[in-house]
Amino acid sequence: MEYLYVFITGGIICVIGQLLMDATKLTPAHVLVLFVVSGAVLTGLGLYQPIVEFGNSGATIPLPGFGYSLAKGAMEAVQKEGLLGGIKGGVEATAAGVAAAVVFGYAVALIFSPKSKS
Repeated sequence: MEYLYVFITGGIICVIGQLLMDATKLTPAHVLVLFVVSGAVLTGLGLYQPIVEFGNSGATIPLPGFGYSLAKGAMEAVQKEGLLGGIKGGVEATAAGVAAAVVFGYAVALIFSPKSKS
């Protein structure tokens, strides 16, 4: 059943993103920013944790999950280290994912030699 919950949660997030792009004039970049910020805001309000508990990686892997990780890391660091921890905590919580995206993106660019559109 856990796989079904993950699929449902991730699918709903993707459907929301697709509907936003199809029904509005929002670009993919706008939706990306909207999802990351909404994940952080919902985490700050305590509303995203129940979604994570229901959907596990279906809620933490997509873009709102990145905002969730940023906000959660910042909130935990503020409790331990004070205000300076708020800046440091979000970066520490997401550093591995950002580093992996950069490394794998670079590796794929070397392998497939991308060309700019003309």
